[in-house]
Formats: sequence, structure tokens, C-alpha cells
Amino acid sequence: MPDPAARDPHTPIFDGKGVLWFTVQGANMIGRLVPHTGVVRLVTVPSAHALPYGMVISSKGVPYFAEFGTNRIADIDPVTMAIHEHVLPNAGARPRRVAITSDDVIWYSDYARGYLGRYDPKSGVVQEWASPGGSTSQPYGITALHDIIWYSESGVRPNTLVRFDPKSQKFQTWIIPSGGGVVRNMMPTRDGGLVLAESGVGKVALVTIE
Repeated sequence: MPDPAARDPHTPIFDGKGVLWFTVQGANMIGRLVPHTGVVRLVTVPSAHALPYGMVISSKGVPYFAEFGTNRIADIDPVTMAIHEHVLPNAGARPRRVAITSDDVIWYSDYARGYLGRYDPKSGVVQEWASPGGSTSQPYGITALHDIIWYSESGVRPNTLVRFDPKSQKFQTWIIPSGGGVVRNMMPTRDGGLVLAESGVGKVALVTIE
């Protein structure tokens, strides 16, 4: 990192142009690395102690990220790197990871309150649903597959894999066989399944969706 204060680079993700974006949780920064030049640029998040965490890229190449230390979702201009923060209605919300659907709507796991949230950047409207595991379920790793939301409840023992259909607004829950050990991240596979990082049990889980 060009700045020694840039501690804890976190959650790297490539945009459509091959530029690498990442959060810098411990230093309250967002970073951009252009691979063909090796140049890294860092900017500080406006809110103090925001703890920028999970990140996704929209279809227009705009990075959105969760501020785990605050009740905010933010986006960053890919050219100027100006950061715009969007306050969530509940002061106790603590979004940790984010997912994005084909309509560029942002979905977030509210780790502190046990909620699944939806933020529409176009309208600014926020919707929330209580996670099936309750207020201490600690939703964490989250992703979208064919516009269905999948996430894990890390505060439930054993951890669960949760499916949410935005159209029907219905939840389904499965127990993770190994216990999960806190699923910190997940992503779709190319064949239409899911892969889960089970950090507490030293395993990777593959989910086949029939």
C-alpha cells in the first residue's frame, strides 16, 4: 500500500475493465489498483470508523460497499473516487456484506440486527426482512444467483444457508452439515451452484441447486 496507514486491505473485486477495487477496513479507506500500471489510489470514507467491508460492482461499473461500523451503504465514483453515503433507516443497522441483482439493486446482510436488507439506488427506498434465525442470527456471507438471494446465518449453530425469493418474499433454510463455523463469504459457481467459505471449520462447501 502506498500509505502505511492503509491497514487491513479487504474484499478485492474486479470491475468489468479489469480494475481491482478493495475495501481497507482497518484504515477506513477504499482502494483501486490498476493492474497494468501497478498504481494504487486510496481514498478515505467520509464517516469515521465506518469499517468498509463487503463490496460489489454494478452493471455500470460503480462499486458499492457496506459500512460495517455504521448504518450506511456507499458507492464510489469509478473515475473521481468520490464517495457517496446512503443512510439506512434503522440507526442500529450494521450491513456487513452485500450482493447485487440484475436490476442493480443492493442487498445486504445486517449482521447486528438479524435482518436481510434491500437498497434501491434509483429510488433510495430501503426494505428489510427479519431473518428466519431471529435477531441474533448474524447474517453474513451473501450473494445473488439468478436474482435469488442466498446468505448464511453465522450466529445460528449449526450455521444455516438461507434462500430468499424477492418476488414471493419467502424464505427457505437449510442446515450446513459441517456446522459452517461462520460462513464469511459465498459466490455463485459457473454451473449454477454456490461455493461457501467455512472459515471456522477449514472447509469449502459446494451447493448443488436442483
